[in-house]
Amino acid sequence: MIRLLPKRLIFRHKYKSLLVVFMFLLLFVNTEAQDIYDLSRCVQTSLEQNFAVKVARNQEEIAGNNYTRGNAGFLPTVTTTNRFGGNVTSTTQNMNNDTKNTSKGIQNTTGSAGVNLDMALFRGFNVQTTWQKLNELKQIGELNTQMAMENLVGQIVAEYYYQIQQLNYFNNMKYAVSLSKERVRIDEERYLLGASSKLELLQSKVYLNEDSSRLARQNEQILESEVRLKKLMALENLEEDIELKDTSIVFNPDLNYKELLDLTLDLNTSLQIAKKNHLISELDYKIIASRSYPYLNFSSGYNYAYRGYGSGTISDYGTLTIKNQQSQTLNYGLVLGMDIYNGNNRRREKTNALIEVETRVYRFQEVEQDVKAELLTVYNAYQNNLRLAKMEGQNLEVARENLEIALERYRLGALSGLELREVQKSLLDAEERLISVKFQTKLAEISLLQISGKIMNYI
Repeated sequence: MIRLLPKRLIFRHKYKSLLVVFMFLLLFVNTEAQDIYDLSRCVQTSLEQNFAVKVARNQEEIAGNNYTRGNAGFLPTVTTTNRFGGNVTSTTQNMNNDTKNTSKGIQNTTGSAGVNLDMALFRGFNVQTTWQKLNELKQIGELNTQMAMENLVGQIVAEYYYQIQQLNYFNNMKYAVSLSKERVRIDEERYLLGASSKLELLQSKVYLNEDSSRLARQNEQILESEVRLKKLMALENLEEDIELKDTSIVFNPDLNYKELLDLTLDLNTSLQIAKKNHLISELDYKIIASRSYPYLNFSSGYNYAYRGYGSGTISDYGTLTIKNQQSQTLNYGLVLGMDIYNGNNRRREKTNALIEVETRVYRFQEVEQDVKAELLTVYNAYQNNLRLAKMEGQNLEVARENLEIALERYRLGALSGLELREVQKSLLDAEERLISVKFQTKLAEISLLQISGKIMNYI
């Protein structure tokens, strides 16, 4: 930004600037340049690496994995049961003639294997409704991810321009230091010529130290903002130095409230989630109501059994030895049933489900009203900041011209040091107010785009 200084001061600053640039090139000619980030790169990096977005994407993936026909109940369930075992038996038989038959360690083995299939043919439309609910939950997972991304983009853009604001403050304070140095130089010349007292010179040095101290403290604000920005981008090396491509805050002065309101009602993520929650509450009611219908299930199974014997068995045909026995069984059937009475619990559940549907309607209306109120409030602030930005821009031009006149009068001894300080402070305050109102206007713009669902335009 061009500063209005006396010609002699400008001439001297040109040579000083050339010397600084030359020394800078000598010092850093062999060093690696800082990594430059523009706004788009910051946003893209954060969306790829930010941990909160990664968590939201994982939750979205879980909701997508749950959206299956099997989870809804369309598909049958198949189970298998297998067993192998046996027993070792010792038997003592006492006969009528006082004799004994004893057998020891007779081992029998058994085994079985079975496969069962169960499938619901009709559950009162429960399966179809559950399928719709899983689809809505999947879409809510996508909306939650979208909201996390929108919030992150809003934070990134706000922090990006906050750092630019702090850098502008830093440049403004650096300019204040240059003015104070020039005042010290003038007072030293006047003191040596006897045209000024030592008190004036000491006071100007006090002002210079004060401005230098503010400049050092402002550097801390820049470093803190840079760390926050790198944290939002989830950079692995937080110590890495980055440089922002932009140096000024540029905002859109042409946002229209009616267009923003229409976009908000169509695209606002919070409203879309509220709509989905209302629809899910209606589906929950249908699921509960479906329990009043009869149900029809199909089941089928196949079983194989094996038994091995360790001793013979006596039959009417004499003594026969059975080595093992095998059997195979196939079963199938239909089950038709209906829950007739369960202690009025179903009626209670349906009543509560209807209340929940009504509650979701109220919550949607509440969210809609909150979003509209926030949009109107932020838009009013946006309009006011636009007016302030124009006014502060005019004030800054006046303050610059005033400082140029004051410096010349001070050099001629027609203005006191205290008056010069006030003029200098007025210029710096005007500059800071303009920087601040530009940043506030940008924040309002970011909020308006986020509310209206257009924040991703910054990508």
